[in-house]
Amino acid sequence: MQRRYITVDVFTDRAFGGNQLAVVLDAGGLSTQQMQAIATEFNYSETTFVLPPQNPAHDAEVRIFTPVRELPFAGHPNIGTAFVLATRAKEPKPRLLFEEKAGLVPVEIVREQGRVVSTELTAPQPLSRLAHCSAEEVAACISLTAADIVLDHHAPQIVSVGTPFVVAEVRSREAVRRAKPDAAAFARVLPRDGAFSVYFYTRDVAAAEAPCERQARMFFPGASGLIEDPATGSATVAAAALFADLDPTRNGELKLTVGQGFDMGRPSLLLTRVRKQDGKIVSAHVGGSCVQMMEGTFRLAGEG
Repeated sequence: MQRRYITVDVFTDRAFGGNQLAVVLDAGGLSTQQMQAIATEFNYSETTFVLPPQNPAHDAEVRIFTPVRELPFAGHPNIGTAFVLATRAKEPKPRLLFEEKAGLVPVEIVREQGRVVSTELTAPQPLSRLAHCSAEEVAACISLTAADIVLDHHAPQIVSVGTPFVVAEVRSREAVRRAKPDAAAFARVLPRDGAFSVYFYTRDVAAAEAPCERQARMFFPGASGLIEDPATGSATVAAAALFADLDPTRNGELKLTVGQGFDMGRPSLLLTRVRKQDGKIVSAHVGGSCVQMMEGTFRLAGEG
């Protein structure tokens, strides 16, 4: 059986930027082990597998794999998968609804003159604020010092809206640039409360990097050790929800533009918005543009 795939660069409007994603369109009949092996073969930060929905009122079941594990939810895989399906749809829809391990994920489709230009997901779960980490622990994980970690707005904390991450603020753009993952420190600190990864950001953003209001990086375990993700929608929307939770605004919409991947040559732009009502978060969203890169087919040994 020939199975189709399409690769896209996500959270960018130009080729060879953003975060790479492989979308396997004909995933029916694949076992979990086969999906994991295919994701390892692509070796992108994530690969998605599109299956018929269990509920016909929904658009697809989407399973998400890194090269080493399945994820219950992730950001750029939803943004990219929705982009691929929307651009190939015979009947345009303003919204797609995906079934995932973390729950239902709605993705809005933005079109201009009939062309899909961006997509935006709604986080499948409310904000969970889990364990705290010390400044020393987080700093060690990213080869910085405790003095580089900012505690004024929040302590480093594991937060989730579907997938948990350690989120920490770093004092300067320069410190963000020189950060490196430290395997020994990662092994001491993580996993904790389901978090395997460290997402860190700074408010110290130069005008030259506008429209970014934050610059972020994220380190996580890959197939060959700790690696960096060019754009992490699930961590970014969780961080945006944390910021909104800390903000005294009781009603309204809090928007934020986050840059990621700039320091690894794959600049990404992630657009977040969080809606609050009566002091509580109603919904959290992240979106951005995509560029289709490649398409092809593959056949697994032993399949007809």
